[in-house]
Amino acid sequence: MYRFLLTPRWWGINVFVALAIPFCVFMGSWQLGRFEDRVQGHKDASAQSTANEKAAPRPLDSLLPVDQKTSGKRATATGHYGKQLLVPDRELDGRTGFYVVTLLRTEGGAGRALPVVRGWVPGAASAAKAPAAPRGEVTVTGALQASESPGSGGAPAAGGLPAGQLGAISAASLVNLVPYDVYDAWVTLDKADSGMTAVPATAPQGSGLDLKAFQNLGYTGEWFVFAGFVVFMWFRLLRREAEFARDAALGITESDDAPEAADSPEPASPEAARG
Repeated sequence: MYRFLLTPRWWGINVFVALAIPFCVFMGSWQLGRFEDRVQGHKDASAQSTANEKAAPRPLDSLLPVDQKTSGKRATATGHYGKQLLVPDRELDGRTGFYVVTLLRTEGGAGRALPVVRGWVPGAASAAKAPAAPRGEVTVTGALQASESPGSGGAPAAGGLPAGQLGAISAASLVNLVPYDVYDAWVTLDKADSGMTAVPATAPQGSGLDLKAFQNLGYTGEWFVFAGFVVFMWFRLLRREAEFARDAALGITESDDAPEAADSPEPASPEAARG
């Protein structure tokens, strides 16, 4: 009954099924692993954030370059404040406002400047609302952050901002705004300067349970469902083929069930009807 499995057609079907199922299981397992990695990264980032708040601050240069391990750690730097810029359209506690970013000319960084987020002010960005930076030598302490990219972390993707405003806090955005080198990092103060609210540190990119994490979980389900569908269709084809083979062995065919055209009576001709 199952000799049809040795036909070229079924050889092709069996080879496809034998390759498709392991491939689907592998892809589903890989997507599940990606989801688990993101979950673990989220847990590690939460634990690291708690540890960073309790850890003693370290010199800025010892934490560079910023990566997954150093992002959020408390850094300290000494220097003199210089140019001040505003970063508009930033949300905090459900309200829209702007960051006040002041460049700190550090002493130990070969004259480079460190962008320092001194705080957040509600409302539209206005230089009149931004408190002036302290004069003289200052030592700042805050959470180290990686440079932003347009369209991430609240930074707008479009440009065209007025003079004195900045879309993304990054060395690339500042290169044409200041006449000196800038660190490829920034710091948000632990305690904001007078009249402003401290900006909390953000988790490193790729360490949270974002939409991509749940996409990985959805893809996992899709691959496993497809593997089950392949098995289901293979058994369905096998059952139908086996039924056809059984009917053929018993001499049961569709043509046997249907009346032959030759056996059906021919309609009488008009002449015969009149006769």
